[in-house]
Amino acid sequence: MSLLIESFPVGPLGCNCSIVACTETKEAAVVDPGGDVDEIIERLAAHGLTAKYLLHTHAHFDHILGSRGMREKTGALICLNKEDQFLYDKLIMQASMFGFPAEDPLPVDKFLDDEEDMKIGTLKASVLHTPGHTPGSCCFSVADKESVLFSGDTLFNHSIGRTDLWGGSFEQIIDSIAKRLFTLDDSTRVIPGHGPDTAIWTEKKENPFFH
Repeated sequence: MSLLIESFPVGPLGCNCSIVACTETKEAAVVDPGGDVDEIIERLAAHGLTAKYLLHTHAHFDHILGSRGMREKTGALICLNKEDQFLYDKLIMQASMFGFPAEDPLPVDKFLDDEEDMKIGTLKASVLHTPGHTPGSCCFSVADKESVLFSGDTLFNHSIGRTDLWGGSFEQIIDSIAKRLFTLDDSTRVIPGHGPDTAIWTEKKENPFFH
């Protein structure tokens, strides 16, 4: 099995940051580096990994606070859907509204397209554009011996992302989950942007927003 996943909370709001790596090539992607850059780098080093991409599920401040530091210290490319550029550019404003300091972000290196495959060694992370929480919200699907979905703030354990912030839409997030996520294999493990893991079958059966 060449897929390594390590998820842990970072930053002021406990965003789930995930290292996704190919154990054969030691290439890695970091999903949602929302802070605690030194810890992320230490965890990469502990496995002998080289970060290739910084994959952002969306551009709320708690998911991108560590992106500048990670780019500067590892050279990994900042990747984001273009529909969230307006939020990315307002990082300092977003953070200040919640009482946290922030630096101006570095430019996005690569804009993510729907259904694009990001190669991480022998693995690939497939991009699913799932607007609703934000206009550019994306999920990342990775499959090896198991299927794993990094759902950001689109789908949570028995909940969904809030839609009352900039560019949010309740109708869109429900549509995104039903048509893009609930069509994945039932056994798919879901690692959300905050809180505990879940599974697609669990959410299809028990998520109160769909019953």
